[in-house]
Amino acid sequence: MKAKTLRPTKVNVITLGCSKNVVDSEVLMAQLKANDIAVDHEAKDGDHNVVVINTCGFIDNAKQESIDMILAYAKAKEQGLVEKVYVTGCLSQRYAPELKDGIPQVDAWFGTRDLPRLLKTLKADYKHELVGERLLTTPAHFAYFKVSEGCDRKCSFCAIPLMRGGHVSVPMEQLVAQARGLAAQGTKELILIAQDLTFYGLDLYGKRNLHELLARLSDVEGIDWIRLHYAFPSGFPMEVLDVMRERPNICKYLDMPLQHGSTNMLKRMRRGITQEKTEALVHAIREKVPGIAIRTTLIAGFPGETEEDHEDSLRWIERMRFDRLGCFTYSHEEDTHAFTMADDVPGEVKQQRAAEIMELQGGISFDLNQQKVGKVFKVLVDKAEGGFYYARTEHDSPEVDNDVLIPVKPAGNAPLSTGVGQGVRPYLRIGDFAEVRITAAREHELEAVPV
Repeated sequence: MKAKTLRPTKVNVITLGCSKNVVDSEVLMAQLKANDIAVDHEAKDGDHNVVVINTCGFIDNAKQESIDMILAYAKAKEQGLVEKVYVTGCLSQRYAPELKDGIPQVDAWFGTRDLPRLLKTLKADYKHELVGERLLTTPAHFAYFKVSEGCDRKCSFCAIPLMRGGHVSVPMEQLVAQARGLAAQGTKELILIAQDLTFYGLDLYGKRNLHELLARLSDVEGIDWIRLHYAFPSGFPMEVLDVMRERPNICKYLDMPLQHGSTNMLKRMRRGITQEKTEALVHAIREKVPGIAIRTTLIAGFPGETEEDHEDSLRWIERMRFDRLGCFTYSHEEDTHAFTMADDVPGEVKQQRAAEIMELQGGISFDLNQQKVGKVFKVLVDKAEGGFYYARTEHDSPEVDNDVLIPVKPAGNAPLSTGVGQGVRPYLRIGDFAEVRITAAREHELEAVPV
């Protein structure tokens, strides 16, 4: 075991799980930097002597990934490669009492709302004047933008309220100030996130106020795209769509997890909506905002799901033709209402049903992408890799949706140029917007050339 040293603290922050955890890590890093403590995010090498692991505890796979990461750094500590290991986030919030005895190498455990205590342990002061300040871990041109914390919904499968607590909105003035600060640093796209965006403002203003927040954020100079993630379908505030339609910098994009297509399953999931009402909502959204891309997420193998429920959901997916769809298998989570039900769908059946859903969606995605060939889109360039620029349209969120691949080298021997002329490709820069024409399409990728 390496002897304890007196060298300055240098922290490596590891983030697991969702984009909400990403924001939490970025806030932690900004506070550490303001305290003159050296900090990196997921550094693969270096002389870090302290590791903070921000964990996920949502479903079994995520929990196992978090536990494996903790064990890896526990071993690193035993080998003298690091001096301190701290664990925070959702897994720690929910399971710290059970994990403490099994992983004694961890120096301290913190919950999702324990930032001041974590900072104190790291010998840093919590600086209230830095509320909202972050060190971005994403490319500078886009940022996840958390507008509220926690959730008041009672979905039977979900443990998030156990880990994140009840719904708490961030005041509008703070969010507008944060957006201005990000824009001043070069951020062009805000990706709004929350456990439930549609609840925004209910606790502060006595009404759902997402539409007003959107209008105020869209007025911030330098913010070219605003994207909405994680909307709840029951009681969806339709005023949001009016603002989306009227404001050119609000992307025609909505991430709305619907969880299932069968009314029977929706009732068991306590979603407060039926298949018929869901269909009517989707049609209304598409009518109000022509061309909108809707992304959703489904659960396969929820307790009591029959083959008939599954087939009903498949037919519904075929009718809905979602632009984007993800699916995960049901995870039986302690202390949720669904945990009182028998987890009666075998694992291999869950996997098979999820695969059938994704195969169906793959065909839908391919068909929808083929319709884009020959059309011109505005894209935001995220990175250059393997001879291509990787970009996105307003209908695509980072990491989960389509990539638009644009060759870095021009056709033939034509040189790259900052101008546009015959046989000359315009030079693209990371973080810039460009106009491109789609030349080919696959299930989850588009190819394009600048115009």
